[in-house]
Amino acid sequence: MNFQQLRSVREAARRNFNLTDVANALFTSQPGVSRQIRELEDELGVVIFERNGKRLTGMTEPGKGILKIIERLLVEAENLQQASSEYAAQDSGTLTVAVTHTQARYALPQVVQAFRTSFPGVRIALQQSAPDHIAEWVLSGRADIGIATEGLSTFPDLVSFPCYRWSHLVVVPDGHPLLGRSPIKLADLAEFSLITYDVGFTGRSHIDAAFAAAGVNPDIVLTAMDSDVIKQYVSLGMGVGIVASMAFDHGRDRGLRAIESSHLFAPNVTRLAVRRGAYLRAYAYDFIERFAQGFTRADIERALHPVAVE
Repeated sequence: MNFQQLRSVREAARRNFNLTDVANALFTSQPGVSRQIRELEDELGVVIFERNGKRLTGMTEPGKGILKIIERLLVEAENLQQASSEYAAQDSGTLTVAVTHTQARYALPQVVQAFRTSFPGVRIALQQSAPDHIAEWVLSGRADIGIATEGLSTFPDLVSFPCYRWSHLVVVPDGHPLLGRSPIKLADLAEFSLITYDVGFTGRSHIDAAFAAAGVNPDIVLTAMDSDVIKQYVSLGMGVGIVASMAFDHGRDRGLRAIESSHLFAPNVTRLAVRRGAYLRAYAYDFIERFAQGFTRADIERALHPVAVE
């Protein structure tokens, strides 16, 4: 039994039994993946995967139980590497943070700046993507920490911490008709073309839910991942923007006006997530404490490694 066999099984389950995708993820060949899986099944004397010819189609019941053990073994193997690295170099290394565009642009800069002052030997790698990809990167070990508003709390193998609450606001050019309406209503917004976030980004689900609950059909003509992109198109007169409140700066966003709209949309919570059971280096705990204020290292360790109660 070897780690490559275990990784082959784990990746096959994660990638919907597509051996081509598994081979690409593990930087090997498809026949090589099939061989690793077969050798492990032969050694254990258990069929892990259901098959249709040479294709994997699902997991057997024994295979599902074995997969849970494999997941734990691989997590602990990665933890062992992290632990040895920490003892070898307490204050140096790389902290990889997977994050959405809005969080990277508006929420992280002060935290990163303060962190770098305390840990000048640590390199920070920011990986910007969609919440689902962020979760996948943290689960696979490609990222140490994930930060997003939507989705992170829905993954059972992630431990997520609430960091801060925020709301949306409406952005329009100077002189726009909506500036004369107070308080603004969802029906008012529906009179205009709207520009906001892609589905799955930056609280978009709360925007859609508010319109649906009110029975109002909005005309969303353009979507983007980045708040600055949304504001740019609003400034061109292409529509009314709905952005995160922290993404608007009255001094910098000249020619644009913000309209209070927290009464229209449910509040949002930005969360920080770490893989359950992961071993974190000391500086990772420090970063989490800075961004998820109110949580101590002891709190984080208890959430990551809960003590089983018999």
